[in-house]
Amino acid sequence: MAVSKMEKVSIILEKTQLENVLQTLQGLQAIEVRDLSQKSASNRWIETYFSDAFNEKQESKEEELHYLLIKIEEASLFIQRNSVNKKKNTLRRQEISLKELEQTFNETQFSPLLEKILTLKKEWEALQEKKEALLKKENWLENWRYLDISPNEWLSSETQLTLGIIREASRVDFIDMLREKTETHVEELFHHPTETYIGLLNLKTQQPLVEEILTQFHFMKVDYPYNHAPKKEQALVKEELAFLSAKEKELFTQINNNHSLIRELQWAEEVVLAHIEREKIKHQLLQAKHLTIVQGWIASEDKQPLTEFLSQELGKQAVYISFEAPTKEEITTEIPTKLNNHPLIRPFEMLTEMYSLPKYEEIDPTPWMAPFYFVFFGMMVADIGYGLVMLLGTLLFQKLQVLPKGTARFVKFFQILSIPTMLWGLVYSSFFGMALPTEVFGISLPFPLLSTTDDMETILILSVVFGFIQILVGLFIAGKEHIKKKEYLSAISNGFSWQGILIGLALVAIGGLLLKSQAVLLTGSIIAGLSALSILVIPIIQSPSKLKGAAKGAYNLYGVTGYIGDLVSYTRLMALGISGGSIASAFNLLVAFMPPVARFTIGILLILVLHALNLFLSLLGAYVHGARLQYVEYFGKFYSGGGRPFRPLKTAEKYMNIESKKKNQQEEF
Repeated sequence: MAVSKMEKVSIILEKTQLENVLQTLQGLQAIEVRDLSQKSASNRWIETYFSDAFNEKQESKEEELHYLLIKIEEASLFIQRNSVNKKKNTLRRQEISLKELEQTFNETQFSPLLEKILTLKKEWEALQEKKEALLKKENWLENWRYLDISPNEWLSSETQLTLGIIREASRVDFIDMLREKTETHVEELFHHPTETYIGLLNLKTQQPLVEEILTQFHFMKVDYPYNHAPKKEQALVKEELAFLSAKEKELFTQINNNHSLIRELQWAEEVVLAHIEREKIKHQLLQAKHLTIVQGWIASEDKQPLTEFLSQELGKQAVYISFEAPTKEEITTEIPTKLNNHPLIRPFEMLTEMYSLPKYEEIDPTPWMAPFYFVFFGMMVADIGYGLVMLLGTLLFQKLQVLPKGTARFVKFFQILSIPTMLWGLVYSSFFGMALPTEVFGISLPFPLLSTTDDMETILILSVVFGFIQILVGLFIAGKEHIKKKEYLSAISNGFSWQGILIGLALVAIGGLLLKSQAVLLTGSIIAGLSALSILVIPIIQSPSKLKGAAKGAYNLYGVTGYIGDLVSYTRLMALGISGGSIASAFNLLVAFMPPVARFTIGILLILVLHALNLFLSLLGAYVHGARLQYVEYFGKFYSGGGRPFRPLKTAEKYMNIESKKKNQQEEF
């Protein structure tokens, strides 16, 4: 249970076997491919033996595959948006091997199917575009429907016909001026709240004067683009719209008939995404005339599965495989971090990832953090009913469908946390905010073990004790890590001495306040004093400047105030546990005060909604505050992080889970 030991794997193969090897590696999901085109100390052998390997641009189908992917996504989205059953017939997530995924896909049969859907899409879009244009035309003609003639058919050598729009506020003055100064006939054709559509008929000899008036009132001229009068043109539009509606129904039927093809499109999309991932890394490989070299990082536990599956898929003589330990430079600059924990601990890795992965040679904090988070989370939610809802909900999620791997880990995380939630619910005697019975069939039950109303001080002390234990563990890990690096004085000053101070102060408090024992008090004082002295002295020994070392030691010792603040932070375990239970009890009381009729009708719905809200807030609070205690009060004692995540060659897993070929017994849980 730690950071996986990584090794550098080199695979030499014939160029003709490249696709098969990459498919096998992608299905195994255990190798992060190194970029051999990059200049680094680890790649100097390439310049020596294959100096021309990366001079020529390698052939790649990545661009072609991206274009195909876009077409598949377009086709799939088109059918889903425009069919009646938008979710029906979509691909159901399942677990399948990469080889089975790609063997099931037949590109020869799929290409005509894709082109058929894209042709249907073009027809549909063209129809919609034409329909939209006709509707705009119809709306425009509606404003001129009282115009009895087409201006394009107006043929007169003496008169001028003008169409346009005037603002409603200027309409009366505009018409009055036209009639006063010219012999213009004005026809008000259509009124809007802010503007009026007008037709003007005037003598051509008066056109200059009319134009002057039009300009003065900001009259906006309109060109009538059609050959027929508006009413006749509208009739033609309606006929064409009726034809398009019939065509639209026909196309809509075809779209719905092809809705079942969504599964094939999504299947093809998953295959294409897998191919794209393989194409992306081809430029990182060393490709000579007849041979290809693949190099990457692999966890030691995956070496045997890799060798077995390559032999199984390609034959023992098809490839040459070698493994070597990473160099110090590679550990410092390049090597990724892969966590390897027991299935019970593995879901808690996401908390470590949210903070920062450990560096390759750093300790994995996950197994040291998981038990504390387990206890703290349960203490903050602390309700048997809420724990049962979490357990049953997560079990149903996992039973009813195959979840994406990230979601599955998140669900497993809360499934595990349902156990401490129920256990602490027993301690606090809380079932959906209701107290457990103290007697059943004449048998006395020990509930509550701790009362959230009468034992608040005890719960507060217990919260601080849990925090005290976690801080001591963090300091122990800090000392242990320094010893591993052979930094023995730092192990004392940064770890064990602080343990001594905290334990000593605890003994002083116990001896002086609880046991009234001078022996315990004196023992605690001696331990704390010697520990404090070591914190002051060790920096003096380590520093070339004794004065600076003394100042550093004094500053370090002042850090004891920070530990007091850390211990106070753990009181949130009590606060959140009590608040969640109190809110649940208040909800129950609220419904209990309702009249019987309301209580058993709307009251049932109300109590479900209120408890669902309280459960959500309790889980959110416990999740966030539990993580904060780990990140701030715990990790800060021994952990820095900064590792680079392990990114194996794998698939996108957009619609299905690609099951790894490695037979890892740790997966069973």
